[in-house]
Amino acid sequence: MPPEDSPMPSAAAETILWSGHTSQWVHFWYYFFCILLAAGIGVAATMFGLATAGIGMLGYLALIIPLVMWLMRWWVTKCTTYELTTQRLRIRAGILNKKVDELELFRVRDYTMEQPFLLRMVGLGNLTMITSDATTPTVVMRAIPGVENVREKLRNAVQNERDRKRVRQMDVDSVDDHPGVI
Repeated sequence: MPPEDSPMPSAAAETILWSGHTSQWVHFWYYFFCILLAAGIGVAATMFGLATAGIGMLGYLALIIPLVMWLMRWWVTKCTTYELTTQRLRIRAGILNKKVDELELFRVRDYTMEQPFLLRMVGLGNLTMITSDATTPTVVMRAIPGVENVREKLRNAVQNERDRKRVRQMDVDSVDDHPGVI
């Protein structure tokens, strides 16, 4: 048994490879709806205000509703951050209650990069990871900038972490070649 004062073998230093968050472009249609709602409220308040000789001008207070909807969606998206390090992917989310989800990179089994037309037009893309993690079998980072660069960093970091931990993924097909034979 090693003595209590013996130094532990040092782990490789963990460094940040990339940090970012989902772009607000992912909520384009939601924000568009908020603008339409605000315009509708403005028109209705104006019409009602003119018809009631100014008493209906309090209807403009209803413009707070689309403003609050917009700000809440913006804030939730802004408070979700991704941090890719040499050893793991950290996802921090939450406004009042914070949640940190960590995915060890050696658990990443596969990843897919998607760039739908509208996201590609603004330089964004989605990165989806299939993992062997029990709590998060699928991780999706939506509308992130520089998705191709992030995918390459992820690919290299996953391979380096597997080599460092001496972990290999085993692919097992579940195809039944001989039904009924045990």
